[in-house]
Amino acid sequence: MTVTLDAPESAARARVVFRRPVPADARAVRDLVRESDQLDDNSEYYYMIWFRDFAATSVVAELDGEVIGFLTGYRRPDAPETYFVWQEAVRPRHGIPFLGVKLFDHAVGEQLLNGARYVEATVSEENTPIVMVLKRFAKRWSAPTHKSVLFSSADFGGGHHEETLYRIGPVLP
Repeated sequence: MTVTLDAPESAARARVVFRRPVPADARAVRDLVRESDQLDDNSEYYYMIWFRDFAATSVVAELDGEVIGFLTGYRRPDAPETYFVWQEAVRPRHGIPFLGVKLFDHAVGEQLLNGARYVEATVSEENTPIVMVLKRFAKRWSAPTHKSVLFSSADFGGGHHEETLYRIGPVLP
């Protein structure tokens, strides 16, 4: 499904399109990840495979043919009512208000329409943008949020931040 959003006047009346990613989007997405100081970097090959195998549960935001945001997610095989959001990033220089929130809402909304009832994401507590997106989403849907440590820093040998699991739901559309 492709959804188009009107961008503000400052973006010269450009339009943002949400669409399924394709393997050719891998380089642009990896560039967004590298620009972020909040996300773990993966190889371009990783994103190519992801966009081949999990395109139906992921989304890119495009403006005038340029990928300016993405969200990768999947339905958990052992818990198909759970949509796990893996990574999300947007390029802020386009000045589109709340693009990250809109991208998240679009991706999760599609999964809710397809039977998901829970949303999960792991984050560093210092990643305030995604923490705020998660809290805002839970509040809007009046859904409970449960937090727990999924992987501690020690699980990574001490070289990685703690991964806090946010589990939101049940969410009833």
